[in-house]
Amino acid sequence: MVRKLSTILATAVVASAAFAVPAKAQDSVYVPLFTYRTGPFSGSGIPIANGMRDYLTMLNERDGGIGGAKLILEECETGYDTKKGVECYEAVKGKKPVMVNPWSTGITLPLIPRAAVDKIPILSMAYGLSASADGDTFPWIFNPPNTYWDGLSMIIKYIGEQEGGLDKLKGKKIGYIYLDAGFGREPLPLFDQLSRDLGFELKLYPVPADSMQNQSSQWLSVRRDRPDYMVMYGWGALNPTAVKEAAKINFPMEKFISIWWPGDDDLRSAGAGGKGFKTLNWHAVGTDFPALQDIQKLVVDKGLSQAQKNSVGEVLYNRGVYNSMLIAEGIRNAQKITGKTAVTGEDVRRGLETLDLNEARLKELGLEGFAGPIKLTCADHNGHRPAFMQQWDGQKWVKISEPIEPMADRVKPLLEAAAKDYAEKSTGWPKRTEPCDKQS
Repeated sequence: MVRKLSTILATAVVASAAFAVPAKAQDSVYVPLFTYRTGPFSGSGIPIANGMRDYLTMLNERDGGIGGAKLILEECETGYDTKKGVECYEAVKGKKPVMVNPWSTGITLPLIPRAAVDKIPILSMAYGLSASADGDTFPWIFNPPNTYWDGLSMIIKYIGEQEGGLDKLKGKKIGYIYLDAGFGREPLPLFDQLSRDLGFELKLYPVPADSMQNQSSQWLSVRRDRPDYMVMYGWGALNPTAVKEAAKINFPMEKFISIWWPGDDDLRSAGAGGKGFKTLNWHAVGTDFPALQDIQKLVVDKGLSQAQKNSVGEVLYNRGVYNSMLIAEGIRNAQKITGKTAVTGEDVRRGLETLDLNEARLKELGLEGFAGPIKLTCADHNGHRPAFMQQWDGQKWVKISEPIEPMADRVKPLLEAAAKDYAEKSTGWPKRTEPCDKQS
């Protein structure tokens, strides 16, 4: 009798264990994070990775995940290397990720044609191929809240305002120092067009990835050419080196303006010479938000983060938080649309296309005032939101402008033409067949 009862109990335990495994898989979603904590780009990559992971970890700790589904997080080190990034993608795609974040324009570009085949949405937040904002041509790629072309148009618009109007740029000289890779070359078509349309002279100073810490020749050319303004699209070791070199030749720092990637450490390393440097941004710095305070309490203070406590709230850390807010909202929307807890990449694509982060929703997330509202649609995978100019005061970033709208009249036609050109040059590029959910 005892042996029979033991057999029954053992069978019950095995049966319950057998049911437990599928239940756990059903109640989780897999979110791989492509990161680079090593190498010459790690100065930019580490704070991004920390903010991105810590926000999602906070959701697991505070809420048990999203909508009853625990987030399974896994980092894959790319070193900002395209080949390694593609290898990471191939390694994770069989695990059914709900989304992939390449965190590199160079990695994003070869993943664009793979995404539609593998049914995995690609989130290239404010980087990557600008034309992929066109959701009709690229239904699996999302690059909110701005494209690199939007960013450049805002910088030129800001420079025009400093000079008294865009018409005053005629005859001016604008220098462009940039990482000589997919990222830095991405805005060149628009830059060239704007120089012709507005009459300014464009001077190019490309920096190869293996020479980021040795820019003396580029800045000697800058000193010779004497541009009125310098624009930078840099990343990793390029940024602090450029600021230091600009200070060495006494380039007026208030006329040195960057796309949104320089971080706090980039400017600290430049010392007093970096004071006055400007860069675009679209979200707040600091920790004066309930969601950031929850990260501090539930993740950082509990030893679940790789971030130093004093780095929480810095600009690139908060950039990672913003990125993961988009991930989380894409998952939540997918759950609402499908009624499922464990959503798939196909579901999350639909969730991103119905993203509507209005002020009320941002308040619910504990991020009221953190960033402006953004809404995506099937046709618009970007939002083309305004950004503001911030300036380094020697110790911290200070917001110095009202939101600057992109030059939609100049950017949109070029984006549409670039999307069409991409599809025509890609043999057999598929027409959109994915369903389109309307926002309620």
